[in-house]
Amino acid sequence: MADDSALLAPVSVAPQPPAVPSNANADAAHKAGQDFEAFFLSQAFENMFSGIDSDPLFGGGNGESVYRSLLLQEYSKVAAKSGVTGIGDEVTREILRMQETQGKK
Repeated sequence: MADDSALLAPVSVAPQPPAVPSNANADAAHKAGQDFEAFFLSQAFENMFSGIDSDPLFGGGNGESVYRSLLLQEYSKVAAKSGVTGIGDEVTREILRMQETQGKK
């Protein structure tokens, strides 16, 4: 016969730390950091692609320059979302640090 007393013994569980509430300021700071990174990358991409000429056989014209700009903006949004440069994370941390110091005054 198996000893069932071990199954019935109370289990002591260490208290869990309180859950950190989701803060609207942190979400807004994250969005601002990501938006800044996307803007920065779009400017960098514009400079990178400025020297590339359009294909003379299939491209060219004003329409291509407009759509190239839109394409580069989308590239920058995707790159900012992935956080490859870390610029957005740094901006977010700085915004939150500034909010904390303003709250202590």
